[in-house]
Amino acid sequence: MNALLSVSDKTGIVEFAQALHALGIGLLSTGGTAKLLAGQGLPVTEVAELTQWPEMLDGRVKTLHPKVHAGLLARRERPGHMAALKEHGIATIDLLVVNLYPFEATVAQAACTLAEAVENIDIGGPAMVRSAAKNWQHVGVLTDAAQYPSVLAELRANGTLSDPLRFALSVAAFNRIAQYDAAISHYLSSLRFEADRCIDDSAVPARMQFPGQSNAIFSKVQDLRYGENAHQQAALYRELHPAPGSLVTAEQLQGKELSYNNLADADAAWECVKSFDAAACVIVKHANPCGVALGLDAASAYRKALRTDPTSAFGGIIAFNCVVDDAAARQLGQQFAEVLLAPDFSAQALEIFKAKANLRLLRIALPVQTGQEGKERGRNALDARRIGSGLLLQTADNQELSPSALRVVTHKRPGPEALQDLLFAWKVAKYVKSNAIVFCKDGMTMGVGAGQMSRLDSARIASIKAQQAGLTLQGTAVASDAFFPFRDGLDVVLDAGASCVIQPGGSVRDQEVIDAANERGVAMVFSGLRHFRH
Repeated sequence: MNALLSVSDKTGIVEFAQALHALGIGLLSTGGTAKLLAGQGLPVTEVAELTQWPEMLDGRVKTLHPKVHAGLLARRERPGHMAALKEHGIATIDLLVVNLYPFEATVAQAACTLAEAVENIDIGGPAMVRSAAKNWQHVGVLTDAAQYPSVLAELRANGTLSDPLRFALSVAAFNRIAQYDAAISHYLSSLRFEADRCIDDSAVPARMQFPGQSNAIFSKVQDLRYGENAHQQAALYRELHPAPGSLVTAEQLQGKELSYNNLADADAAWECVKSFDAAACVIVKHANPCGVALGLDAASAYRKALRTDPTSAFGGIIAFNCVVDDAAARQLGQQFAEVLLAPDFSAQALEIFKAKANLRLLRIALPVQTGQEGKERGRNALDARRIGSGLLLQTADNQELSPSALRVVTHKRPGPEALQDLLFAWKVAKYVKSNAIVFCKDGMTMGVGAGQMSRLDSARIASIKAQQAGLTLQGTAVASDAFFPFRDGLDVVLDAGASCVIQPGGSVRDQEVIDAANERGVAMVFSGLRHFRH
């Protein structure tokens, strides 16, 4: 039995090779890997000695040879294949260990030139991996150091690899090649060069935000019971390197299997709640926040959030950006919820929740703020949406509103408390489906109008919701996710009791709306930023 080892990332390769040698498996290798193994006293044959052909072109050509690929591709059960190997003096290669040149890591560096990127496009490695993976019935192919233990365990136990393991290794190998080729395509098709100029490959090239070909790669986490409706099928996938603090990194601590709708609503709740710095609670129903509040802790934030719309909160998704302790757990135990999300739960809280066995508890570590736009809260850099036989891509709505960017457009200016309410309302409105109208006061939503075709209807619904919850809208701050096209929308929220308003501005009738606000004696600020959410 022979193994060919040729790795760029040499993590664990010496120990793996030592274990193979102890099992009586012959070792073949290339270049730096061969020198490393020989330096550890291992008997290793260089591929150049096997092929009787030297490595060429600064290492660009070393394994592209019939003695390598015939050894990988020969089907052992076919007499003709084995006779051909014998005729040409070619030995079988039964185990291939390859990880590829670090192309992804190279192009992720801001100073990467085109020449550096191209030199890190592996040719021989993927070719060998494909040959070995194609012949999975006879060859085991390893493309990740994490696979070493399972392979050694079977070799030690059985002297060979089982069909299921070899097939799994083959699938993983083809997946790795797909990821690698996708990264190369993504990089190269994102480069921008002027058509009438020579390409300088020693320079750092300009890159387009949206490449000529989109090659997103996601791996399946699990099948779901069904999709949005029972007649639809669904599955959950995750990016290869998900952002810390994103929903797919969550650990489920208890409860039933998550459904498609659970995940969609949980994502909406988590994205909203982690945008706040103070302790916060967000309750989501059908992708819209129906209650959002700040508090001193989880319990106080939850009490306030629930007051906004206790009817809609029934069977909702509840998210916290702080630890859920026993005080919060006792209150939550009185409410029917589908999912609870939090950075952590106290031991006492977990004990309390055991009485609600079907309640799904998700623990997600809050992302570390890095200061990188779009990454500081573990958010996606791009948003995607399928349309008929196509895909819409856009940069994600990660824009944060600074108080200094606000423009007071009325005679009356908002006081410090009103300004805080306006900023809170504006942050909530970002996560409400358009058209969005959000009434807030004292760090709590008082009425939410979402997803209506008319902004007037959203305003009216928010008022009705507040009335049904027994809340007064007097002295509230109102956020509108887009401008008021006419003064009638402003009049509706002011008639309901609002004392200050935040909106993007930008309408041809802005002055009409400003005049209406001055006439009513309220403060209005323009954010200069729209938050449509379709």
